[in-house]
Amino acid sequence: MSKYVYPAVFTQEDKGMFSVNFPDLEGCYTCGEDLSEAMYMAEDVLAFTLYDYEKNQIAIPKPSAMNSIPHADNEFVNMIYCDTLSYQKRNNNKAVKKTLSIPEWLNEAATAANINFSQVLQDALKAKLNLS
Repeated sequence: MSKYVYPAVFTQEDKGMFSVNFPDLEGCYTCGEDLSEAMYMAEDVLAFTLYDYEKNQIAIPKPSAMNSIPHADNEFVNMIYCDTLSYQKRNNNKAVKKTLSIPEWLNEAATAANINFSQVLQDALKAKLNLS
């Protein structure tokens, strides 16, 4: 699963700043100079945290209901959406070298046609995995 929605507690700090905490995810918090930046940073840290859970095969906790999250007068709770697959595409694009074997005749035909082997493999893997 790559799409998630979790409740976040936004706390208004001094000078218009906001801190953000995800009560369901230990160590998942961020902040922003204003509400707009705090919202952006909340999505980013949520995607980063959940991608890390997925990558390390850590059980992902079920999100709490928004109305069950306690908060103070200077706080509000908002649901934050993230897509860990989109996050990976944006932030994890380091090329990885793969060695593979194909028949010599196929290699010669593809080379003569100026085929980009890396691009063909990427396209085929995306199609096989139903990724866009």
